[in-house]
Amino acid sequence: MDLIIGAGISGLSYANFCRHGNYLIIDKDADIGGYCKTVKQDGFTWDYSGHFFHFRNNEIKDYLLQEMKDQEILNVEKQTQIKYGNRYIDFPFQKNIHQLPKQEFIDCLYDLFNNEYIDEGTFKTMLYAKFGKSIANKFLIPYNEKLYACDLDDLDASAMGRFFPYADKYEIIRNFKKPDNFSYNSFFTYPKGGAIEYVNSLFKRIDKNKISLNEELLSIDIHNKIATTNKRKIKYDRIVSSIPFPMLMEKCGIEFNREIYSWNKVLVFNLGFNKKGIDKKNHWVYFPEKKYAFYRIGYYDNIFGDDRLSLYVELGFDKNEDVRKDEYLPVIIEDLKKAGIITEHKLVSHVSILMDPAYVHISRKSIKDVENQKLKLQKQGIYSIGRYGSWTYCSIEDNIIEAKNLNSKYK
Repeated sequence: MDLIIGAGISGLSYANFCRHGNYLIIDKDADIGGYCKTVKQDGFTWDYSGHFFHFRNNEIKDYLLQEMKDQEILNVEKQTQIKYGNRYIDFPFQKNIHQLPKQEFIDCLYDLFNNEYIDEGTFKTMLYAKFGKSIANKFLIPYNEKLYACDLDDLDASAMGRFFPYADKYEIIRNFKKPDNFSYNSFFTYPKGGAIEYVNSLFKRIDKNKISLNEELLSIDIHNKIATTNKRKIKYDRIVSSIPFPMLMEKCGIEFNREIYSWNKVLVFNLGFNKKGIDKKNHWVYFPEKKYAFYRIGYYDNIFGDDRLSLYVELGFDKNEDVRKDEYLPVIIEDLKKAGIITEHKLVSHVSILMDPAYVHISRKSIKDVENQKLKLQKQGIYSIGRYGSWTYCSIEDNIIEAKNLNSKYK
């Protein structure tokens, strides 16, 4: 029997593609979905945070849509910008420096072509080496410091993988006259019922008798293959886990260097207002300046075409910081006014979620240790998958593919 730990996208995907059908899913939460849950409140539809599917694999897309025939699926061409000083700059910043004030544009261009920085393998040195001092200091470093809530020298140069919008100097120059801001998520799909509908599509295909919610994993006896939960002891043949990788090792009683593993928390506020906002075109906006508490906001109403402003607002924190959610609501409202997002708007509904962990901090040491520890666990019949299970930066679609590929190894 395969014991699947976690009823999010990764765990449900593994169950969907499980050939032998002999599995049990457990999750400590009362509801399925993990971080891909949706809140519906006072006429607003919000996810735990912005979850927009950027399909590259049509087979996966079609598979999900088969069980979503009752849903209106929005196909959206992404519109995103950066709030920079008193103006908006198109994203990505490095390809749109020509939209900056003249002197700042000249600084960026000069530093791009007169760049003596060397990539020493960290995320920060990579930014300087590829884009020069001005582009790095004006947006790439301050924004990512707010996002990751850490020194960027602590992250590996490839920490964001294919999701980082790389551009060489010639692409940047071409963009001055022929705008091409295409990226991995230039188009996205979104169901009217929220991201939970993708989860429900997977959930519809599994045996409901083989899922147990409100059941938390306490420990794993890797030698006798017995998992202990808050409800019982479970004998298993294999474990497929999507819980955070350091947590899995702790449950297995494995000694490891905890200092290697770092992450940040993200506090998400979903906010509903009484009337439409000023920005009627963007789907999300980036805020690199420290004078704003948040690093990004997103507009659900501009995706849905609603007549009331509906936002998600994201703030990054160090993993050790004590985050008292309610203290930040008045700060956010004031910063939204300061940024010109709201004026005389009245807040009519809101909900907050603290994601911990949110973004994992990928370093050379963590990459190597995850690889080595996963091989050891696999010898014991334990497989760790997903963004947190593999301690990586990936998309929801990647999670589904990883779960499917793992199944293809076994009958």
